[in-house]
Amino acid sequence: MAKKRPFGMAASEEETEALTGLLDVARGLENLPVSAWPPGARPAPFQYTPDHVVGPGADIDPTEITFPGCTCVTTSCVPGTCSCLRHEENYDGSQCLRDMGSSEATYARPVFECNILCQCGEHCRNRVVQRGLQFHLQVFKTEKKGWGLRTLEFIPKGRFVCEYAGEVLGFSEVQRRVHLQTAQDSNYIIAIREHVCDGQVMETFVDPTYVGNAGRFLNHSCEPNLLMIPVRIDSMVPKLALFAAKDIWPGEELSYDYSGRFLNLMDREAKERPHDEKLRKPCHCGAKSCLAFLPYDSSLYCPLEKPDSN
Repeated sequence: MAKKRPFGMAASEEETEALTGLLDVARGLENLPVSAWPPGARPAPFQYTPDHVVGPGADIDPTEITFPGCTCVTTSCVPGTCSCLRHEENYDGSQCLRDMGSSEATYARPVFECNILCQCGEHCRNRVVQRGLQFHLQVFKTEKKGWGLRTLEFIPKGRFVCEYAGEVLGFSEVQRRVHLQTAQDSNYIIAIREHVCDGQVMETFVDPTYVGNAGRFLNHSCEPNLLMIPVRIDSMVPKLALFAAKDIWPGEELSYDYSGRFLNLMDREAKERPHDEKLRKPCHCGAKSCLAFLPYDSSLYCPLEKPDSN
């Protein structure tokens, strides 16, 4: 299992580039360097973190360990005896997420990995996302979409690719940041809504604008090759893990659906729901099924709540 470097402890871009001759966007904080193309080009400055960090208004610090560990002593945990495996095994023997592309699936089922308090070993098959990057990725300049992210090697369907990590925020802070954005600004904020028992919805808001990882460079596609799955390891704050939805070839741009549609299934209500096209940005994904505009979450743009004057 990969050791986590303390947040903020990293070599500068200049130091890394001087030693290797290549810019490592991740600044040595990942298992593998994340290169940039073309040589000499640099994305706008931001603070790199491989994991979520607590931001303004967050109810839970994502770095706190709140889940108890399992008591398994076998090499790999198995369903029925391991408290971390709620259903069947999450991954197969090739570290691939199970049930990728099931035609009957409408929503992603919850994934819980073994954590630092578990008694199973680091080679347990239920430890995948926590191991970090396993494939060489590259940030590159696209023709119409600004910076993007691509793979430099083959990625089989079902394998974990990267996280979408950043500041975990409260809703009021999300609203504040959204209302400060101009039409020219890129919006990195993502809202994850998970349906739990009794009709309740659990919301997680992540913003990698100022503090984030390589996932912040992922562009949207109406026919994406990545699927975002919330994965929990140490606490209820989910890691936004991106898995290969199909075999991905070297040099191929990595993308996911910003709307969060599972397995790229279009919600009929989403098709019929009216949108304010003045607030929406054009989509340049180039897919045959392109919807012309990037997904738009109107709930984040509702009027700011006024403080109680009493």
